[in-house]
Amino acid sequence: MNFEFSDEQKLFADSVRRFALAHLQKDALKRAHHSGYPFDVAQLMAKHGLMGITIPEADGGQGGTLMDAVVAIEQVASVCPRSSDVVQFGNFGPIRAFAEYGSAVQKVRWLPGLLAGRTVMSLGMSEPNAGSAATDLATTAKPDGSHYVINGTKVFSTFSPDAAIFLIYVRYGPGVGGIGSVIVERDTPGFAIGVPSSFMSGEQWCELHFDNCRVPAENVLLGPGGFKKQMASFNVERLGNASRSLAFGRYAFNTAREHVATREQFGRVLCEFQGLQWKFAEMAIKLEAAQLLLYRAATNADRGMPSAYETAVAKAACNVTGFEVASEAVQAMGATGYSRETLVEYCMRRCRGWMIAGGSVEILKNRIAEHVFDRRFDQRPPRHAAAAE
Repeated sequence: MNFEFSDEQKLFADSVRRFALAHLQKDALKRAHHSGYPFDVAQLMAKHGLMGITIPEADGGQGGTLMDAVVAIEQVASVCPRSSDVVQFGNFGPIRAFAEYGSAVQKVRWLPGLLAGRTVMSLGMSEPNAGSAATDLATTAKPDGSHYVINGTKVFSTFSPDAAIFLIYVRYGPGVGGIGSVIVERDTPGFAIGVPSSFMSGEQWCELHFDNCRVPAENVLLGPGGFKKQMASFNVERLGNASRSLAFGRYAFNTAREHVATREQFGRVLCEFQGLQWKFAEMAIKLEAAQLLLYRAATNADRGMPSAYETAVAKAACNVTGFEVASEAVQAMGATGYSRETLVEYCMRRCRGWMIAGGSVEILKNRIAEHVFDRRFDQRPPRHAAAAE
């Protein structure tokens, strides 16, 4: 396949990079070590057309492509890694599922604030006993007149300390067909947000507790049977995850390359040692290969719904590559790379998290293997074995 950028894409990439250099470069290190959602960056990006790139113009977005959003993440991350989180949220995260499946009333009510960078949405998917096994979720939504009553707990929700609205995966009834989603506003009675906890990356999350939380029926995003639609949309989010992981790895690579090209030890510039030459050659090979897989997944995607197989391959490759390259960059830079005075160690920590979030590398390999063998492999024990226990 030919992944040569069109003239329009080249101009777009150049304009995004110039924007990042002008507005985001100065405080890049400071932003990386601030746990809160950067609303100032989000509002600035909204003014420059970087929020809602993949969302139709009719809904207030830019009407662009997934590839456009991938390019935006790459260019922003090359200057300010932390700010690429905003591009991810504004184009690949739960906002995309909301724009895809939300009612006209819902979109009029909440999309303008999200696309303007004034508010942020958090996804409530994982639970204490339902992580990779997402269909084991136990949070319920029971009809009660013109409302639904929600009970349950969610964990590890990105942006939860700052979010104004939450997209919550719920169970209306038994089985996969009973799963859907609702929108819950932050100040809804019966909805409690726990004390913030921190990931290794420095990002924060809160437990979300629902105790007879009543939400209007018009807040339902997807009713029973909506799980497959949600997971199709989740594939889009995985492309954003993969894009950042690869971009952070490349940022670390470029920073380390400059370091070893100028630093001297034992009377020689570091890059003159063959051990480091081979290390950087291997890093370059991994980055180039992963980028091609990412571009294939984004380019081949239908309007917002990419191939599950190509997305799994791209995310697994980018996650592993991003982390391995960032880790090697830290090693090549020694104590300087390990120091929080550079962004290399930050990139390594962030990439490590993406090997878990949005579908772990192991779960992705399961999906890839199903494609390879053209059959489904159930990770749960056979029913007769479970019954015997």
